Amino acid sequence: MLVMARLLDRYRNEIVPTLKKELARDNALSLPRLSKMVVSMGLGQAALEKKRMTNALDELAVITGQRPVVTKARKSVAGFKLRQGVDVGAKVTLRKQRMYEFLDRLISVAIPRIRDFRGLNPKGFDGRGNYSFGVSEQLVFPEVDVEKVEFQQGMNITICITGARNDRESHRLLELFGMPFRK
Repeated sequence: MLVMARLLDRYRNEIVPTLKKELARDNALSLPRLSKMVVSMGLGQAALEKKRMTNALDELAVITGQRPVVTKARKSVAGFKLRQGVDVGAKVTLRKQRMYEFLDRLISVAIPRIRDFRGLNPKGFDGRGNYSFGVSEQLVFPEVDVEKVEFQQGMNITICITGARNDRESHRLLELFGMPFRK
């Protein structure tokens, strides 16, 4: 038996009726909804230290519950001592059930553990309704074992939203999910 993610259930039962009323739309498919989340780590030092890459891949897999993909440099840049094809990062694309479960853990557990947190920047929207923000260290996720962490590593999280006609509608959707935006 498959259990529905808590936020997915909340989206269908509470958020859709609220958005229908606020945006004055009858069709539920025209409302803003989450399509995917991308969690990525830039590992510039991984070219010099291979252990950094393996540790980051393991931690990203534990945090997201899915195996990460290694990203490679597209161009050579002499100033950064970077060659084309060298491993420079890792990313995971979450969809459907895993996406809602990760978002739930992010909102209810990880974000409240950030030191000196005053809210997420509401200007992180890209003009098409997608929202991006960064987390400075992987230790805010309780799945990561503090004893095994050798390198503090930040990550970027992008929430892709479809059906939103502007950033305001996407902002409202994320507010209804419980994202703590700065006032």
